[in-house]
Amino acid sequence: MSLSLTREAGYWRGCFQAMASPCEILLATDSRSLAQEILLLSYTEAKRIEQKFSRYRTDNCIYQINHSNGTPVPVDEETANLLDFAQQCYQLSEHKFDITSGVLREVWKFDGSDNIPEPAAVASILPRVGWDKVKWQRPVITLHPGMEIDLGGIGKEYAVDQTARLIFAKSKTGALINYGGDLFALGPQQNGEPWGVGVDDPEATGANQVGAVNLSKGGLATSGDARRYLLKDGIRYSHILDPTTGWPVPEAPRAVTVIANTCLEAGMLSTMAMLQGAKAQSFLEAQKVDFWCI
Repeated sequence: MSLSLTREAGYWRGCFQAMASPCEILLATDSRSLAQEILLLSYTEAKRIEQKFSRYRTDNCIYQINHSNGTPVPVDEETANLLDFAQQCYQLSEHKFDITSGVLREVWKFDGSDNIPEPAAVASILPRVGWDKVKWQRPVITLHPGMEIDLGGIGKEYAVDQTARLIFAKSKTGALINYGGDLFALGPQQNGEPWGVGVDDPEATGANQVGAVNLSKGGLATSGDARRYLLKDGIRYSHILDPTTGWPVPEAPRAVTVIANTCLEAGMLSTMAMLQGAKAQSFLEAQKVDFWCI
């Protein structure tokens, strides 16, 4: 366990690694002991969710479901709630937000290279994609052999919201939770000012910003292709795949950032917007949320 806690101007900053991302908690308090307690609480919750829902582990419910070979698998209430949410996303997105599409990673490797898979290889995976093929009767899920689920598209946002819930139950101090760019603000800084959050420029991620957000309460999430993409013959292929075709969404924005009531809602809307391709901006305008579409 590697945790760091440093004093900044008017707040404590706690940092750790989880879910393959840098994580930080900014806490509007003078109390070092409270900051230490909340940092440990946050780390423990983030690692719990990572262990329980990561597709990379062999000792959790996701592994059991993905290796069930057609056998029904009962799940606990927390997992069932996430599956219900995933099903809702599938329905609201016209079948484009699909947690069974992770098997397409077998042919798509978004490593910045020009290795575009053959159409036949992509087509061979599609019979194993589609939430409509899944039998979900809470609390039992049944997958066809060869199918998988992947909660990576909502897991980090869920961890942010769960961490916020635990912090709020512990203390009413203002806080900003940031797990790899997915955020939730639990109240302002000590001086009453909102937290300042930069909106990254996908053309120069980590170096330039295209906007700024003042966040006191609510969630923020970003979807985009700044770090995961392929590039061939001048065409950039985003890692956002259309599960109905198996191919990157054409004319998708480079990045979409959304502010919503929860981080999970913001992440759902930003991903759905990316899946809309050229219609992303009109989709977001219809949702009546604050957003950046680049």
